[in-house]
Amino acid sequence: MTLHIAPGDSAGGSLREAIALAGLEDEVLACRDDLSCGPISTDDPAARVAWWARYHEDADDGQLALFWERVTGTSERLVLWTSRLCAQEHACFLACVDRLGDRPYRVIDVTPGKLRVSHLRGERLRPLIGSERPLSAEARLQARERWRILKAENAAFRLNTPDGLISAPIDCFDAFLLQRTPIEGERIIRVVSEVMVIDADGQVGNVLLIARVVALVEAGKLVADGDPRDWSKTRIARPR
Repeated sequence: MTLHIAPGDSAGGSLREAIALAGLEDEVLACRDDLSCGPISTDDPAARVAWWARYHEDADDGQLALFWERVTGTSERLVLWTSRLCAQEHACFLACVDRLGDRPYRVIDVTPGKLRVSHLRGERLRPLIGSERPLSAEARLQARERWRILKAENAAFRLNTPDGLISAPIDCFDAFLLQRTPIEGERIIRVVSEVMVIDADGQVGNVLLIARVVALVEAGKLVADGDPRDWSKTRIARPR
């Protein structure tokens, strides 16, 4: 049986749909950890869980540990799905390549079509099943080298660029949040959504942007009419 590694929950759901449409019994294993943000200096899942627990009450290292145990320990035929246009998908791919070492696996990279796995529905992914190709020894080496550099830098964010993923500091999206916040005020949900879609091009989730809004309010760079953690109702504005 083939085990498809999906770079996220959304991608996992679409891949399961595609496999069902194709009439296959392949299995999909989705990575529930967004490795484009947070600490990555260690491979210990507990470190990732401790960091995510600052933002999610239900963070659980059991699922993360099981994911990596399955990826590195399975004897099934492996297929890694990815896109170099998405920081989360590319980071998951690099981490998998690094951990798999010389283990045989194949790859489906949707980048040439200017696509992202997480943006495609099952009917769009179905024709791609069976197009997987092995990764060359040189490509493996380059991917592992890149991931190890990123791990050593251990930055707050990893962002997609034409030259691959690069490290970025915790305040890298602050300027966008400030620019998108009008002086007369706007709900946090609107500001964060605009930064996510327009400025960040989907490279960051709402959880971390909300955390940055809270930090900017605490620093006096933004003012809020309520608790900024209540992002669906609270309005923020730039100081006059």
